[in-house]
Amino acid sequence: MSTPVDRTADEGVRAADPAPAGLDTPQTNRISHPVRPGRWLAAGAVALVLVWLGWSVAVNPNLHWDIVVDYQFDRVILDGLWVTIQLTVASMLIGVVLGVVVALMQISDSRILRTGATAYVWFFRGTPLLVQLIFWFNIALIFPEIGLGVPFGGPKLVTWETNALVTGFVAALLGLSINEGAYMSEIVRAGLRAVDPGQQEAAAALGMSRAKIMRRVVLPQAMRIIVPPTGNQFISMLKTTSLVSVIAGADLLTVAQRLYLTNFEVIALLIVASIWYLVLTTVASVGQYFLERRFSRGFGTTVPGTLRERIGRNLRFVGSAR
Repeated sequence: MSTPVDRTADEGVRAADPAPAGLDTPQTNRISHPVRPGRWLAAGAVALVLVWLGWSVAVNPNLHWDIVVDYQFDRVILDGLWVTIQLTVASMLIGVVLGVVVALMQISDSRILRTGATAYVWFFRGTPLLVQLIFWFNIALIFPEIGLGVPFGGPKLVTWETNALVTGFVAALLGLSINEGAYMSEIVRAGLRAVDPGQQEAAAALGMSRAKIMRRVVLPQAMRIIVPPTGNQFISMLKTTSLVSVIAGADLLTVAQRLYLTNFEVIALLIVASIWYLVLTTVASVGQYFLERRFSRGFGTTVPGTLRERIGRNLRFVGSAR
């Protein structure tokens, strides 16, 4: 057994001796980043390609940048841009409402409601959107008149000509919104399924109705999962509206096509439309970021506690929702 004097002497000897070869002392134990010449070469090559592409685009005389500048804020282009915004917002609003209704039908206890919702999603997700747009634009070939009256061949109280009622804008709105409703239903259904069933059971135990449980307990928590893909769908819808040009829907791409068919500045007008699409998607992306951050508040960390404590917190949350 060593005495305190011996331990002090041993510590002095260890302090005087240098560290063994090949071992780093705590003072010199630093992380060294190895030099990767391949990564530097790849980064330099990518930067060179980007600079070359930018220079080629800027000095290419065939792009006619003066035409791009002249038409960027042209009245006709701005009218088409406004139609694109209207189509996007209206189609997404109708699509979200349809998606919520169809999602509730899919999780319903009624077999008929589930079958109808499944058939709706199956058909409109399984057929191309372009085909649906052309179909709605030519719906007058099937129903020359649209009216209200007694069903199953009964007398009609009021009728309208389909061609006068279903214009290019209306056909575009029908095709975009009904198709979007099929995709939004799957997004909403996934968000509803992600909510802990214990939340609903606790709310039902407190006497809340199913409608109130859905409105006060389930939907607020499901929004954290529903909002991000919905933002992606909105951005996708901004670009999908360009398909409306096939049925002359007066959107941004449609008016750009009409202009370059008269002045033959095809590339310049396509660049004008592309710049506006980039502006719209950028603004929508910023809005999506803030929405996601708002609905994700309170979900960044896991709340600790025993099972009994977690159940108590759930009950208090449901009680406050009442």
